[in-house]
Amino acid sequence: MPQLDEIVTEIAQEMAERSDRGEVASYIPELARIDPRHFGIAVIDAGGNAHVGGDGDVAFSIQSISKVFTLTLALGKAGDRLWRRVGREPSGSAFNSIVLLENEKGIPRNPFINAGAIAVTDLILSGHQPREALGEILHFMRFLADDPSIAIDEAVAASEQRTGFRNAALANYMKSFGVLDNPVDYTLGVYFHHCAIAMSCRQLAMAGRFLAWQGLNPSTGHRVVQAERARRINSIMLTCGHYDGSGEFAYRVGLPGKSGVGGGILAVAPGKASIAVWAPGLDANGNSHLGRIALETLTRRMGWSIFGA
Repeated sequence: MPQLDEIVTEIAQEMAERSDRGEVASYIPELARIDPRHFGIAVIDAGGNAHVGGDGDVAFSIQSISKVFTLTLALGKAGDRLWRRVGREPSGSAFNSIVLLENEKGIPRNPFINAGAIAVTDLILSGHQPREALGEILHFMRFLADDPSIAIDEAVAASEQRTGFRNAALANYMKSFGVLDNPVDYTLGVYFHHCAIAMSCRQLAMAGRFLAWQGLNPSTGHRVVQAERARRINSIMLTCGHYDGSGEFAYRVGLPGKSGVGGGILAVAPGKASIAVWAPGLDANGNSHLGRIALETLTRRMGWSIFGA
């Protein structure tokens, strides 16, 4: 698809030249060291062809993008029983807010805010040792991306564990309501480590392909999840994937997507492409500033918005 190659290259060049890059996440010391001048993009089409630009092959900490994959695993284990411990509504507040938990008796609004992802992690952990649960998550990521080299950035994980006081508060608060089954330290350990998985845009876009093709890997025909489940995961990505900026992302980009404070965004153009972008500088809502602009440009030029060209 020559046109797509050309557009990806142009977007990478345009983003490299911009001066408005946002601010890197400073509350996780390891992420605060990342050069905000990075920009990467990868678009993978139905044939498995990768269109990569800029720093699209540089690994970065995927952070909350991992929550898409832990949600997929948890639904595979528990099905709709998962929704007894976590909701499906936009939060309307910061990703690490504790306010809603008190009002809603420890049940997080959705699986993509921190509290919700901790609850999802706790479900995956049940019946396992933390190392086994983490191994399962990492194996799933490697399988989806077809890349055994994907690994956890241990320095980032350690940095999060040293400074994750707010997440510890969220987990203990949920534990007090009986939402978590496992020891808080175990659940948080797995949570911090899966958020510290490092992947490139190319690897991340590969891993997300099943969401663009109704639960199937389009290259092999292997079914990862049923089509209905893929559709429902995409719906939660659209409404909740960017915290309090989810409405703005839907308005401007028009695709299901999930951001992470490492500056990455995974986006899904159903039936057309799996897309990953990375620019470490964040906007006020904790989403990649240039990543969103790049995706808006891509969907406009390709006519990929799910709301119509």
